[in-house]
This record gives sequence, structure tokens and C-alpha cells, in this order.
Amino acid sequence: MTRQEEKQQLRQIVHRLEAKLDRGYKRNSDEAIARHLMALPEFQAADHIFCFVSTAHEINTYPILEAILAAGKQLSVPRCTDANHIELRQITDLSLLLPGAMGILEPPETAPITDVDAVDFAVIPCMTCNHAGQRLGHGGGHFDRFLSHYRGGTILLCRELLIRDEIPVEPHDYPIPWVLTERGLYEDGIPARLG
Repeated sequence: MTRQEEKQQLRQIVHRLEAKLDRGYKRNSDEAIARHLMALPEFQAADHIFCFVSTAHEINTYPILEAILAAGKQLSVPRCTDANHIELRQITDLSLLLPGAMGILEPPETAPITDVDAVDFAVIPCMTCNHAGQRLGHGGGHFDRFLSHYRGGTILLCRELLIRDEIPVEPHDYPIPWVLTERGLYEDGIPARLG
């Protein structure tokens, strides 16, 4: 089995697992992850944050996005330019988000483009990951391309019940040193600040 086939098989497994998660657990883990993230000194110190806009199957980032704007920080979110690329676009109001090409809410084309070097802190999604920060996304490579150019602080959000020990990776897959679950923060696979 190739790495691509392994990844696709794991995506199917995780998709089924995520669909069976209890709504109460999902709500509680969303709240705990948001609380842990917003309490991090690195998050609080950041002036410009890049954060994904969540879908129904991901950690709910809307409270995080609202908190970033309420704190007067600059916020950039992804905008798909085609099936393989994203741009960082700055927004000042979540009501500006519209369904994009992939069906995910994103900023309009008129939103200002953000240079990757302007971002202080990035919040990245995954379908699953391990505590060491090896992640499995949806397969488009959008965030790996972003990470190949980005050098700032980065954190990966994942529910503890979707964490896997073994993640099939390829050379172009970028590990993320910080993983945040409802239990707290893992740094390079080691529990760092667990609640």
C-alpha cells in the first residue's frame, strides 16, 4: 500500500470516528481547546494571527476568531484560489465570510492579502494527528504549502479522541511542534501544559 493509499484509508477511518463522536463531547472539547488556546502567552502576545475557519467536522474556531477580533488583533484566514492553493486574507468582521469554492466560509476577493511574514501565530486544522504534530489533512496540501514558507509560532488543534499514534507522512508533510487538545498542550510529543 502506498503512503497516499494509507492516508486515504486513515481519512475514511477518522471520518467515521468523528461522525460517531457525542455532541456533548464535541461541544466540551471545542470550549476547552478554545480556552487553552486563548490562555497561551504566545497567542496573547501575537499581533497578527492566521486561523482556519472551521467546518462542522473540525474544532469550532468561531469563538477563537471572535476573540481575536475583540482583542484588537489582526486576523487573517484562508481563501482558496484553486483546488491546491490558499491565500491569507485579512478580515475585520466574521459577517464578511462567504461560502467559497470548496464550500468553506472564506473572505471575499476584496479582502486584503496578508504576506506570510506578517503573521505572528498560526492555528492549523487537521483530520487527525499524533501528539508529536504529524498531521493528516483533507489531502489538498493547502496548509503544508503555507507551512513551507512560514517560520512563526504554529499550533495544531485536534480532539483527543481523534489522536492517532501512527500518521502516514511524506517528505512534503510538515510536522507542527505544538498540538492542542482538550487536555492541553503537547510540545514535540511531550505533555507540556495539560489542564
